[in-house]
Amino acid sequence: MAPDGAGGLFRQEAGTSSRGPHPKSPRPYRQNSRKNLENQTQTEYNRVIDRCRTLFLAKTHDYGTAWRILRLPSITDQLYIKAQRIRSIQEKGVQLVADGVEEEFVAIINYCLIALMQQRLPANAPLDLEPAAVARAYDEQVEANRQLLFAKNHDYGEAWRQMRIESITDIILMKLHRTKQIEDLGGQTRVSEGVEANYRDMLNYAVFVLIKMGVGGLGSEGPGHRGTGAETSL
Repeated sequence: MAPDGAGGLFRQEAGTSSRGPHPKSPRPYRQNSRKNLENQTQTEYNRVIDRCRTLFLAKTHDYGTAWRILRLPSITDQLYIKAQRIRSIQEKGVQLVADGVEEEFVAIINYCLIALMQQRLPANAPLDLEPAAVARAYDEQVEANRQLLFAKNHDYGEAWRQMRIESITDIILMKLHRTKQIEDLGGQTRVSEGVEANYRDMLNYAVFVLIKMGVGGLGSEGPGHRGTGAETSL
């Protein structure tokens, strides 16, 4: 579409006033609609993360920071198990274990955050971390991912809302295969952004799914059996 004043659809007609938007121009509506959708995404994103954070800190109380023993490839493999189980349930349409698809996506978010926190801890960091330090590290990585999400939403225009949950599952699995390959290469890549970018993308894709499943609190767009929640994954 050409810009206004250069042969575009909404160019000013001869003799009309240039003050204010054209009465029939949809631009103000589009801008308001886009802003409302961005605000909705922020609200939904925060609600999903709040749920994941509450579970993560509760498990930190129960188990301490046992996850600190995991090396990055082990976290990647754990993520792969979660994503593969989700795909298996989607394809079979039935599950025999209580934890549902929703709980597995929550686990993907928290394992991605574990990986991001592990990357930033010094080699001599203790295995046992204080709960307050864990909460701060968790929040720092969440904020970095939140900013990444909003930057990409600005460029892509919330295109993820048109995606199906099964497609997002496949993308997460694809990114896990990429991550495993990068790890097998010892991190020596030619054009890849590295494992951190993949962890961040998988985290946000998992948030998208939970929003679409209604965890953000503004409606459900896809099926998902809820487990008991008594002993769900990370």
